[in-house]
Amino acid sequence: MPVHRPESVRRPRLFAAGILLVAFSLLFTLPARAVGTPVRGTAYMGMGVLAHDGRHGTPAGTLATQTEGVDVAGYQGNVAWSTLWGSGVRWAYTKATEGTYYTNPYFAQQYNGPYNVGMIRGAYHFATPDTTSGATQANYFVDHGGGWSRDGRTLPGALDIEWNPYGAACYGRSRSAMVGWITDFLNTYRARTGRDAVIYTASSWWTQCTGNYGGFASASPLWIARYAADPGTLPAGWGYYTMWQYTSSGPTVGDHDKFNGALDRVQALANG
Repeated sequence: MPVHRPESVRRPRLFAAGILLVAFSLLFTLPARAVGTPVRGTAYMGMGVLAHDGRHGTPAGTLATQTEGVDVAGYQGNVAWSTLWGSGVRWAYTKATEGTYYTNPYFAQQYNGPYNVGMIRGAYHFATPDTTSGATQANYFVDHGGGWSRDGRTLPGALDIEWNPYGAACYGRSRSAMVGWITDFLNTYRARTGRDAVIYTASSWWTQCTGNYGGFASASPLWIARYAADPGTLPAGWGYYTMWQYTSSGPTVGDHDKFNGALDRVQALANG
């Protein structure tokens, strides 16, 4: 014999079932990138290195004299620059911009702070070649802190060109189109500042997305990213690196770097 439940009992159960049905419907109709995809503007130097290149042992000392540096971005907030100075850090790069839609809200503290404790400082731009042209982004960078001054303590701007944290690794561009975009950025930066920008990249990304193009090495210093005992094989054209981001888990600030030379060589790059 069927059991007849009162209407007051059946309605709450029907309501709950309806809620579950809507929830499951939303779950399976959300766009894929809504879960686990960074928000634009949150990218930083080396964001893709661990995910794509991994970590290969502990960085070892070298026979050549090297000078310790750090690179910072907005997600790190106010940085303890006096602590870093006390630990031996002598130069720093700060993220200024990304694309043409983001400026670092902590830029003033992160850019002036190292200068005020005696470090040599510079600014970098996180490239998004899928949003606007290289020239447009170079101008945006210079207009928002990425310029250069002949004060002996300001390094030329750096172009951070690496894996796309928001989508396809090469930003949907062919290798020749990527080379063209980088050329556009570098030429515009030089025209605006009189300096050749530093190129920050990883060898595996450079090979994948530019076809291991070697045409920038004669003018732009190389800042190589590799978390390993050595910087590994460099991109085509560069016989040596100028800077090496060797870890993302250093003291005080995670991203630590080595300049390939003594402090006077850092000063020489600043002086142009």
